[in-house]
Amino acid sequence: MSFHADNDDKREKHPQAFPTIIIVCISFLLSLPLTGQNSTHKEQIRFRVMEWNLENLFDTRHDTLKDDREFLPDAIRHWNYSKYKKKLADLASGITAVGEWEAPALVGLCEVENDTVMRDLVYHSPLRELGYRYVMTDSPDLRGIDVALLYQRDLFKLLSFRSIAIPRFGKNRPTRDLLHISGLLLTGDTLDVFVCHMPSRSGGAKASEPYRLHAARQIRLQADSILKIRLHPQLIIMGDFNDYPANKVFTEVLQAFPPTGELSSHRLYHLLARKAKDKHFGSYKYKGAWGLLDHLIVSGSLLNNASDFYTDEDKVHVARLPFLLKEDLKYGDDEPFRTYKGMQYQGGISDHLPVYTDFILRYE
Repeated sequence: MSFHADNDDKREKHPQAFPTIIIVCISFLLSLPLTGQNSTHKEQIRFRVMEWNLENLFDTRHDTLKDDREFLPDAIRHWNYSKYKKKLADLASGITAVGEWEAPALVGLCEVENDTVMRDLVYHSPLRELGYRYVMTDSPDLRGIDVALLYQRDLFKLLSFRSIAIPRFGKNRPTRDLLHISGLLLTGDTLDVFVCHMPSRSGGAKASEPYRLHAARQIRLQADSILKIRLHPQLIIMGDFNDYPANKVFTEVLQAFPPTGELSSHRLYHLLARKAKDKHFGSYKYKGAWGLLDHLIVSGSLLNNASDFYTDEDKVHVARLPFLLKEDLKYGDDEPFRTYKGMQYQGGISDHLPVYTDFILRYE
């Protein structure tokens, strides 16, 4: 009772105090920043991921520890410095063109010989204008073939990378290592990327399949580890698998199928498998038939459009750029413009077409 009496007394003594206080309080509140709105506002950018088999990117020097003699100036292919420099410039043009108005954030590369060719591509070709950095494997492959990843440092902060050997399988020759890269996105989340180049089909698809299945089990093992360890696993697997989406590598070992129904963040999904059912769709052409040897696989968490980093099937493509293609005089239609056809120099860029997908990245 006394409290209310005191307030009444104050009102009588200062009849203008309360309206003045209310006006001051409202003015003060209006002057405050709308922190709730600012904290929820996010920038949105495109984050393009690309993969490309470069068809034997060799330098012109002999590595005494590798079987690279066919790519020496005095060897059967007559590979020389001018051809090498042309190929570097053409590859730079290809990567730039796939990026369109922005450089691809990540570029997985297959069939690169060594650190020399990667340095020449990244720092001494027109690609230097895009400011890439790279990591790569150092594989026991007898020819010296490796895989690599280019990355844009402002979009992908490198945390770690490692080269994972594929254990020997029977009497087969050693194959390329698996490259595992971890990096930090602008969202603050970790993205894990695997780049691979599976054992070839030399000796026939059926006879060589067990080796690819063996290599795929190693990829599956590494992927499962990431999916279990990470609180919010975000995983991309890309590369030349030397197999098609319907083959056992994908259907039985990796169990990577087209996204459908309810998606799981701890399963793998093949972004290109559905499109690959079209007989005119592919990254490689063999005896007149297009097929998909280059693949992009993601964990289910990267298909959630409510997250800050995601993609979907509509955003994935094979880059059918005109200068990467030529007329197929034997089978009709077109085909990749290769550097070599057999041992005959063609002057083209690669026997594979690049594949790529766009992620939407939102960050504060």
